[in-house]
Order: sequence, then C-alpha cells, then structure tokens
Amino acid sequence: MPHNISLITTIAAALGFGLVFGYLATRLKLPALVGYLAAGIMLGPATPGFVADAALASQLAEIGVMLMMFGVGLHFSLDDLWAVRRVALPGAVLQIAVATAFGMALAHFWGWSIGGGLVFGLALSVASTVVLLRALEERGILDTFNGRIAVGWLVVEDLVTVMVLVLLPALAGSLGGVATDSHGVAIPAGEVDLWGTLAITLGKVGAFIALMLVVGRKLFPWLLWQVARTGSRELFTLCVIAAAVGIAYGSTHLFGVSFALGAFFAGMVLRESALAHRAAQESLPLRDAFAVLFFVSVGMLFEPSIVTGQPLKLLAVVAIIVFGKSLAAFVLVVLLRYPARTALMVSASLAQIGEFSFILAALGLSLKLMPVEGQSLILAGAIISIALNPVVFRLTKPIERWLTRDGTVESRFERTADPLAELPMSVPHEHLDGQVVLVGYGRVGRRIAEVLVKHGIPFVVAEQNREIVDQLRKDGIHAVAGNAGEPAVLIQAHIARAGMLVIATPDTFHVRAMVETARLLNPNIKTVVRTHGDEEAELLRSELAGKIFMGEEELAKGMTEFVVANFERNSSGH
Repeated sequence: MPHNISLITTIAAALGFGLVFGYLATRLKLPALVGYLAAGIMLGPATPGFVADAALASQLAEIGVMLMMFGVGLHFSLDDLWAVRRVALPGAVLQIAVATAFGMALAHFWGWSIGGGLVFGLALSVASTVVLLRALEERGILDTFNGRIAVGWLVVEDLVTVMVLVLLPALAGSLGGVATDSHGVAIPAGEVDLWGTLAITLGKVGAFIALMLVVGRKLFPWLLWQVARTGSRELFTLCVIAAAVGIAYGSTHLFGVSFALGAFFAGMVLRESALAHRAAQESLPLRDAFAVLFFVSVGMLFEPSIVTGQPLKLLAVVAIIVFGKSLAAFVLVVLLRYPARTALMVSASLAQIGEFSFILAALGLSLKLMPVEGQSLILAGAIISIALNPVVFRLTKPIERWLTRDGTVESRFERTADPLAELPMSVPHEHLDGQVVLVGYGRVGRRIAEVLVKHGIPFVVAEQNREIVDQLRKDGIHAVAGNAGEPAVLIQAHIARAGMLVIATPDTFHVRAMVETARLLNPNIKTVVRTHGDEEAELLRSELAGKIFMGEEELAKGMTEFVVANFERNSSGH
C-alpha cells in the first residue's frame, strides 16, 4: 500500500548530507556546522537535484532547538542566572535597542516603512542561542563565568523577543501593516488595546516562570527519580525527552512562551534533581542529532541569488550583525565595569543571528510590515554570520593579547574609578599579611572559603563577577573585582605579602599569568591550582611548581581511600 515517506526521506537526506559535508568541513579545518549549512543549501530549492521538505525540516529543527535549550538548562542553575542579572539584563536590553536602531537606519536609507525597519532591526539584534551553545561547548567554556554571562544575556534576549512576538500583531496596524488578534484575525488599528495586550503578555510569562519555579522544581525532579527507580534506562531517557519536549510545547500552547524558552526552564528545574548529570548524558546523542537538523534546515532557506543580486545590502547586513551589535555589546559590558575579556566573549557570542530572527522575519511578512527582500537578507545574513562565528571567536584571543600586552590598554577600559577593583583603605593591616589569595568564588571557591572562615585563616577573594564581590564585602569578606590574570588585581589582593595563592576558577586560561605574577612579587608563595583534564594537568605540572588538583583524580583518590579503609576495617574485625 503506497504511503507518504517524506518525513523519513527528509531525516535521511539531512543526516546523510550533514555527515558528508560535516566531514569535509572538518578535513578542511573548518567547523562542522559550516558543513551542515552547506548540506542544507544542497538540499534546498535554490540548488539543482533532490529538494527536501522544508516544512518538515523546520519542525525537526524546532525539536533540535528545544533539546539544545533543555541541555543548557540542565547545566545552568537559577543561581547562575541570578548571579549575572546586573550585566545580562541591562546589557541585553540596551544592545537590542542599539542593534535595532542600526537596522532601522539602514531600512530607512533603503526607503522601507518604519514598521518594516523595526522588524528588520529586531531580527538583526537577536542572536541564536543554539549557535552560541555549540560554540561554548566546543571550547569548554559553557560553565565558566564568561559563558554564564553570555547564556544569561541570550536568555534575556529570548524573553524580550517573546514579548515582541506577542505585541507586534496588535501594533502592526499603527506601524503600517495589518493588525491581528491572537487567532490571526485582522482588527482595525483604533481597536487595539496596547496596555491590555502588554499586561496579558507579561502575566502569561510571569505565570509560566512562577509555575516552573514553584511547582516544577519539586514535581519534575521527583518524577525523574520515580522513573529512575524502575531501573529501566529506556524509560529514564524517555522521561527526560518527554519532559523537554512536553514542557516546551505546553509553555507555548498555554502561556505563549517560545519553545526554546520553555525547554530552557524545563532543564533548569530538572537540574534540581540529583540525576541531572545522568539526564544530560542520556539526552546528549539525541540533542546532537537534532542540532544537525537545525543547521541543515537553516541552509535550506538560503537563496544564493541575494548574494549576486544585492551584494552591497547583504554586506551592510552582515556588518551590523558581526561588527555593529558586537561593538555595542563590548562597550556596554565595559561600561558596566566588567573585564575586557568578558566583553570580548559576549561580543563574539552575539556576532550571529538565528532561529528567533527567522520567526520575526516570517511574522513581519505575514503582517505586511516588511518586504520579501528583508526576509532574504535576514536569512543570508544568518547563514554568513553563523559560518563566520567560529572565526570571530578565534579572533578574540589575539585581540585580548593586544589589550593585555602591557596592561595599560585593558586597565584603561575596566579599572578606572571602579571602587570594587580596589580593597578599601579600612581593611586591617594584619588581615593582609600571610593571607590566602583565593581566585574564583564559584562552587569550589565557595567551599574553600567556608573552610578558611571556619579555621580563622585570613584570605582575600579575587573574582570577576562584581555582584559576588559586592555581596562578599557586605558579608565582611575581603574581595576585589577583576581578572586575576591581570597583575593589578593580584596587587590589590596584596599578593606580595600573601602566604598562598589558591586558583579555584574553572577557567584555566590565565593560570600561568597568575602564577608568574605571584612569584614575581612573592618568590616564596605557595600555589594551589584546580584543573579538569589529564593533559591540562600534566602540562601545568611540567610548567608550574606547586600543587595541582584535578577533579576526577581527587574524586577517585577519595573514593579509593574510603573503600580501602572500610575493607581493612572489616578484615581486622574478622
């Protein structure tokens, strides 16, 4: 009996072509996602040969977005999101405003309407969370301080975009388009209840977040535990995937929240479970497979004719995406008195656009606000910016080396008139003699500090997160804000009179600079360094004298000692 196999054909073609072109990209020393995008172009209608079902590919890509955001939520706690609120919230809102203004100015120059320019600018201002996550995970910096800021920044962007998607249909009439209600029915511009629509939107988003934080944090971890007790791996994996996709769908259907944001909060509440690490591991293969489908589907939307037909317009769009909004983000982060390296990381993270931009462009077309040309430019700009994003990330290192080559450029950016960058003059002198300088106040650093306080050992914390430094000072703990790889930060922590330097931050990029500065100013200082991998640990041991702790090694050592001691105790009892 004949039947429709377009879904199977689309999945097979997308994964097969993705594998081939991804492999070729890696052989050419390019990121695999460039190959996935190329595979999508080959499967799209703009190239000869087989054409995959774009509608089905788009839905499969949406599942990929859900699973990717769910994975981020499993690694990104509420405490992490709350810790970066003072930089992510104002920074994201102001960056969206600046990038939207760039887009509107460009659209006005082309003769578009105000409404078309607004949609166009908003689409260029919102970066792809999926692309960012791939970049952070590939570089192993997702769990670092800078990684949390970048993710938090994009979560705020997603929240802003959700409100825009709900409000835009009601405002379309006054912006030169066709206003519609929640069911897509056209309504006269004079009958639009703007404040009522805004109140309903904020109420729905607030209700969803409250429900997830109050009920979800208890219910879903309990459910995961109950399924785990059955001992069935298949049921456990099914529970994890069902929670991710089910909550994402429910959040959109009931509260008007995006799939991506719903899945992100699903991961955050499941993180409260002790089984969160297992949930992340079990869902990883499926997340990777659907992420490939996402990039392939983006490639399928690409129209090569826009490159030859409107090259100057496309160049201007790419310039705004890659340079304009990234520069604006850099300036904003620096003005908020965060390290230049953090500003570079956030800038690189935002130098692309993705899934929300496509949704905004499609909505702008349906509301007759933006011309078809605008959607083509947005899609082409997304393809090019996604392909260029790995290059942008690589450029951050030489730029950072330039900023820190003699300390003067970076210090001019981030340390001027910053009260948290210097210890108060009122700090007792005896507390700064033989003290411990503790770099990093994350999960590990916080536990070390608690033990130091318990034993009455004086210490000074050097931490990049200014909110944490501010809170530490309120709690009576000596702390200084800044990147400890910069000599000025360790000098402010009085490293010259310290007895020990303890580097507890997961970001080991500046470890050598920290140790070299400490030994230059204090040749007799003892150093303790935290690391993650075997290769990194061996490299640090060969280059740096001092004690190196590797997480897995210390965990295995502690467990082994307990097993041996328990075994010997039982043997002596017999």
